[in-house]
Amino acid sequence: MCRRGQKSTLGLLLAAGMLAGLMGCEDSVRNPVQVHPIQIAPPAVRESSPPPDPLPLAAIRGKITPLVVFAPDGIEWLAAQSQAAFDAGEEDFRAGRLDNAREEFDQALDQLVASGFDIDADPRLGELYRHIVETMNSDGLETNRDGDGILAQKATPAPIDEIAEIAIPETENVDPNLRGRAEGEVSSISHDLPLTVNDPVLAYVNYFKTARGSAIVETGLRRAGRYREMVQRVLGEEGMPQDLIYLAQAESAFLPQAVSKAGARGMWQFMSFAGRKYGLRKTWWVDERQDPEKATRAAARDLRDLYSQFGDWYLAMAAYNSGAGAVQHAIERTGYADFWELYHRNVLPKETKNYVPIILALTLISKDPARYGIEFEPEPPLKADAVKPGQPIDLRLVAETIDSDLDTLRALNPQLLRLVTPADPEFVLQLPAGTAERFSAEIAAIPAEKWLSWRRHTVGPGETLSGVAKRYHVLPAEIARANELQGGAPLEEGKKLIIPAAHSDAAAGKLIRYRVRRTDTIASIADEFDVSVAELRKWNGLRSNHVAKGVRLRIYPGGMSPSPQAKPRETSPTVASAAPRSDSSGSPVLEAGTSAIVHHVKAGETLWSIARAYQTTVEAIQSGNRYLFSRPLQVGDTLTILPSH
Repeated sequence: MCRRGQKSTLGLLLAAGMLAGLMGCEDSVRNPVQVHPIQIAPPAVRESSPPPDPLPLAAIRGKITPLVVFAPDGIEWLAAQSQAAFDAGEEDFRAGRLDNAREEFDQALDQLVASGFDIDADPRLGELYRHIVETMNSDGLETNRDGDGILAQKATPAPIDEIAEIAIPETENVDPNLRGRAEGEVSSISHDLPLTVNDPVLAYVNYFKTARGSAIVETGLRRAGRYREMVQRVLGEEGMPQDLIYLAQAESAFLPQAVSKAGARGMWQFMSFAGRKYGLRKTWWVDERQDPEKATRAAARDLRDLYSQFGDWYLAMAAYNSGAGAVQHAIERTGYADFWELYHRNVLPKETKNYVPIILALTLISKDPARYGIEFEPEPPLKADAVKPGQPIDLRLVAETIDSDLDTLRALNPQLLRLVTPADPEFVLQLPAGTAERFSAEIAAIPAEKWLSWRRHTVGPGETLSGVAKRYHVLPAEIARANELQGGAPLEEGKKLIIPAAHSDAAAGKLIRYRVRRTDTIASIADEFDVSVAELRKWNGLRSNHVAKGVRLRIYPGGMSPSPQAKPRETSPTVASAAPRSDSSGSPVLEAGTSAIVHHVKAGETLWSIARAYQTTVEAIQSGNRYLFSRPLQVGDTLTILPSH
């Protein structure tokens, strides 16, 4: 029986108490709670008493949540939940399910950040937090990210990783004639780096004579034809030995998009921090570690600095692989500033120990490949014309303008990460040799502010204006107007049309979410994504320029409105406070050729109603406010209203 009071009143009070008790018991059945009554031995059960019938209560459906719960230790529970999500992410990452992995890593970190606990105050949470952030920020995970679907360059595994993982046979199993052959070569060929023939070097020479090893050498020698002249020129300009070219052959086989497991990129395999040290920028648009000439110059200067520090080319090459600190520590630990002493004392990282013998073996074979049975045909040197577009342009428009193909432009500009060039007036775009003059002449027919959206189309056999318009999702009248075509006239086969498309999928403005790294600042993030600090703060509700590591930021790369370089060439400065002219009915009118108007979105407004008010089109508003391609219109948005075309 339930107890609701402790009074000892008799009579009516007792009856009222019994009635209230019965009502309370009924409430208890509806809302069960956990109770822990005093344990009393049950009375003996009379065998003759039948079991009581169950009460006619409706079955309680659904999950019953106890009102009293006994929670485990909060930090232990939090760490376990976060660790479980992180472990699931690692499993998906190893299985190649990258999108799932990122989502689970996000969940693991969000649980820690949103918990309210002081993460740095608890060693376990702090260590888990750092481990998750480092994993999420690793270039290995970022390498495979193609979140917006417009990644222009595909990464290629770096050959140095494959070579370093090969189990090299002991020298007693090596061809006994190999040593004499290699020593004879050293005495007969010219070289401006010291060449050593010893057991570690011979072991790799022997490997490079195998079927797999010789294929790696042949690939590198064949592709070296593209870049040899450039590399030799840059090394000469920097006063460096010409034989350093074989570092690039070992690192990447001259693949500008090569990426190592550690996240090093490019022909010379720079990590991002080392690349920044020597002026190689990495932004949303470009990664200059993949720029063959800029990376070659950076590598030459890096190696020159390392040689100045250690006074020995083998130590400089080892430091190029593992960092100057690792080599310096090994020297201080042993007292020997000699690579082979450090090699035999096993005080260098394994990959660094093998790195120098790999370079030396490749140098020996590459200088006289026929001696080792290797034949190849070098690719012709890349020839290109350099132009400065001055502002962003879609590579597809470039290819259509000069009748080239996208793959050729990508090969000439491997540093581009998107199908769009950056908003940098000094950016140099490489075009196929002999096309620069044609590009400059023909691109002038398209307004510069339309280089991200408009396209060109060469009329094929039997094509009609309506068919072309349907393909590019524009009105036939718009194509006719842009090309001054007479209505109803058939299209001339082979004629190149200007297509005034509404927008480009490759243009800036698509929302991404960026996880802040330990070394990031608001300014560095803004620079990487070509936005302003003020925009970053506005999109993320930041009250200051401070942002904590691990925080996820909303970013619209390139900004949410056209960049300053994207203004029409012949227009007057934009007047942000100007009001649209009204027609006789009082509706605002935006005339072609006038400055853009700024409109603040109010409750109840839609893109259609705003377009109608300004007598423009929804497409024109979207083109002037690129973030509208990735999310709906919201109250409070600031719109740049451009004239319709």
